[in-house]
Amino acid sequence: MIVLGIESSCDETAAAVVVSDGRVLADVVASQIELHAPYGGVVPELAARAHMENIVPVVTRALAELPGGMAALDGVAVTQGPGLVGALLVGVQAGKAFALARGLPLVGVNHLVGHLLAVHLKRGDASDASPEYPFIALLVSGGHSALYEVRSPFEIEQLGQTRDDAAGEAFDKVAKLLGLGYPGGPRVDRLAAQGNPKRFPLPKPMASKKNLEFSFSGLKTAVAHRVAELEPGQLDDSCIADICASFQRNVVEVLVQKSLAACALRGVPRLVITGGVAANRGLRARAQEAGAAAGVAVFVPPFASCTDNAAMIAYAGAQRLLRGEDDGPALEVFSRSPLLGVTGDSPASKRYKSSRLPRA
Repeated sequence: MIVLGIESSCDETAAAVVVSDGRVLADVVASQIELHAPYGGVVPELAARAHMENIVPVVTRALAELPGGMAALDGVAVTQGPGLVGALLVGVQAGKAFALARGLPLVGVNHLVGHLLAVHLKRGDASDASPEYPFIALLVSGGHSALYEVRSPFEIEQLGQTRDDAAGEAFDKVAKLLGLGYPGGPRVDRLAAQGNPKRFPLPKPMASKKNLEFSFSGLKTAVAHRVAELEPGQLDDSCIADICASFQRNVVEVLVQKSLAACALRGVPRLVITGGVAANRGLRARAQEAGAAAGVAVFVPPFASCTDNAAMIAYAGAQRLLRGEDDGPALEVFSRSPLLGVTGDSPASKRYKSSRLPRA
């Protein structure tokens, strides 16, 4: 089955064509980083307007790379949430229009489920192995930090999540505090590799393995206090690199420790790390090292599959289409995810199970 995927949940307008076995035939992304950089973050109204300008050219470019053209498509998948409502509506309406015009089935995809299944994408000639089900997944991005047990594309159990800031959000806020600009996560990662992670002692947030929840707000505040304590002129390039290294080490250690604790708790020796923060080199390296020591196979998608993209939406949608599902023109968007314990209005959004690990 060949599926057109459309993603517009935040600040990336994306379209992709993917085969149901994970092969990516086309993947086009129009970024809005330069548009939002002057504001230090995503401006919802500007994002929605940019999606309206980009959606048709992006979909056209993706379909131009499809052998056999539009006639080869078997269905359309589109992100229905979570995300910015104005941005989501652009993608969903475009998906509805295309599906109606071509007489194709249309399915909505939870953006988080797309991330959780992105490890199965096959790009180009890459032969990276993908994990068998079940696997434990750590989803870390600018808006989400949570652990899941993924038993199939249709049976996903939440084990724990952040109580406040997401990991990616904390990275961006620390970067803004240090004057590193937007997006901050990649810049903190780059500077952390040059710094001394032991120079600035910082707390490890919710480091106990007795529960699988996270909290990054306190660590972000601790960094702010450290910066405020510095004398004028002390915050030079070397100092900034050391702060980044100290901050990143603590975030990475907690993420890895709790992920491996989830693997041990559920008896699942496979860990997937996905989402935008999965592109962090420090996290990738530490997870592989700790996983090998614990006897856990660690799978991290390539960078293109970690950040927001439409290929993961097309693949996740293909799994629904293979079951004969079709949401049709009644498909609605939702701003918050049922995977995080909030019930969506769409019947499709309610298919995914959600639960919390009881505290020990």
